[in-house]
Amino acid sequence: MATIVDVELDPVALIAALGRNARVAAATLAQAATADKARGLVAMAQAIRDAEPEILAANDRDMASATVAGLSSAMLDRLKLTPERVAAMADGVATIATLPDPVGDVIDSTTSANGIELSRVRVPIGVIGIVYESRPNVTADAAALCLGAGNAAILRGGSEAVMSNRAIHAAIAAGLADAGLPVDAVQLVPVTDRAAVGAMLAGEGVIDMVVPRGGKGLVARVQAEARVPVLAHLDGINHVFVHASADPAMAEAIVVNAKMRRTGICGAMETLLIDRAYPYAADVIGALAVSGCEVRGDAAARALDSTIGSAAASDWDTEYLEAIASVAIVDGLDGALAHIAAHGSHHTDAIVAEDATVAEAFLAQADSAIVLWNASTQFADGGEFGLGAEIGIATGRLHARGPVALEGLTTYKWVGRGTGQVRP
Repeated sequence: MATIVDVELDPVALIAALGRNARVAAATLAQAATADKARGLVAMAQAIRDAEPEILAANDRDMASATVAGLSSAMLDRLKLTPERVAAMADGVATIATLPDPVGDVIDSTTSANGIELSRVRVPIGVIGIVYESRPNVTADAAALCLGAGNAAILRGGSEAVMSNRAIHAAIAAGLADAGLPVDAVQLVPVTDRAAVGAMLAGEGVIDMVVPRGGKGLVARVQAEARVPVLAHLDGINHVFVHASADPAMAEAIVVNAKMRRTGICGAMETLLIDRAYPYAADVIGALAVSGCEVRGDAAARALDSTIGSAAASDWDTEYLEAIASVAIVDGLDGALAHIAAHGSHHTDAIVAEDATVAEAFLAQADSAIVLWNASTQFADGGEFGLGAEIGIATGRLHARGPVALEGLTTYKWVGRGTGQVRP
């Protein structure tokens, strides 16, 4: 292991020191065999299982502090660890060991007119900085995904999860050491000073890419200040559109699940759109209210159910992350698409419909990273997509989009094989 970083260093020096350690580890990981990385991931998963008592005790301390600080129920849910969540965290790490290794894959190849054989080959990005809030499982997910794709990771978690993150990171380090891999492949920034985030964002040449995971304020700051590439999404303002042809039972089940299964995740539905021609609109609104959700509707929705609240203009642009949903009555597919274009965040949007032509049109025209037909938005998750854990849902247009897993944490280089060609 490299020299332990002195936490008393100023933020720029601290991040630079972590970056030097990470760069050395990244060079080793870039050449590591698939079997070696898999062995490291399995060891990390087992170390997390073994450290469950310490991780849960640390999380209890974080939960107590967060409760005193007045964090919302949604934030507390994100922070909370249970034996089941720790087990799922370890299983997610172990699953990544079973996935195909993207490093070294030949994307495509050709032979140029001069006879040089050219190919594009996947390679690790290098050193990836992860800035995140609340969810301590990100510590394990990010570490495992970066390692699986041959990258070194510098992790900076939120102050509300500091004890949990340290306990999880200690287990990860133990697993790396047991597997004979560089412990500096995964480093946790040892301070919660916001200036350390600034130093990461300004770390051109130190960090190759930054991935923010957290609230709108964090992501907006990262995108505004970063001098290194950023892979990010802002809000998860997700919609479910119930078309006139929707099966009533299916519509109710999907809408309630999309909102209420877990309200605090980025894949939760925030706005329900109902076709004006759908004959069972009141039933869908009622099912959502009966499930325990506070419903806020436009005038047309409130005319169908006078018990729901009135939606303000700001509701259409709000990621509630709790048991609140807004409802709008729209004029068919065009009305739904117009609403999503005006208020969506390009994350996940779904249609419930029996009309295949309308559904396919929605899938083609909704400009979101994930679009779904007759399925809950809660499936917007890398694990559900067969990618293992995810480092986030990217909603931009460059490099990666949707759940970002191993392949999304690689880039490529051109490899040319010649027979003595020189350019005239």
